[in-house]
Order: sequence, then C-alpha cells, then structure tokens
Amino acid sequence: MLLDTLHLACSTCAKSFQEGGGHAAGWSIIFLLATIVPVLGATGICMVRIVRRERESLDPKYVE
Repeated sequence: MLLDTLHLACSTCAKSFQEGGGHAAGWSIIFLLATIVPVLGATGICMVRIVRRERESLDPKYVE
C-alpha cells in the first residue's frame, strides 16, 4: 500500500512538472536565492555594525 502511494505521488509530481512547462525547478531556485541572499546580507551587515560600534566605544587603555 505504501509503495503504491509513493509511486502515485512521484508520477503526479513528474506529470505536473512536464505540464507546467518545466520551469518549476528554475523558479524554485530563484525563490530560494531571493530568500537566502537578503537574510545572509542582513546578518553580515549587522555583524559589521556590531564590530564598528564595539571599536568606537572601546576604552583605549584596554587595546593591545
């Protein structure tokens, strides 16, 4: 029973992909990149700002 369900789902996905013009994988990659790149960029910007603020407020007598 489980094997039949897996086979049905696989053929359904394959048929949908062919009927959809075959661009589904490309669009999903673009969507993931459009989601991940801004998150990583915002994280990097926040890290740089934290480092700059720490350097500005650091007491000079503790600098090596």
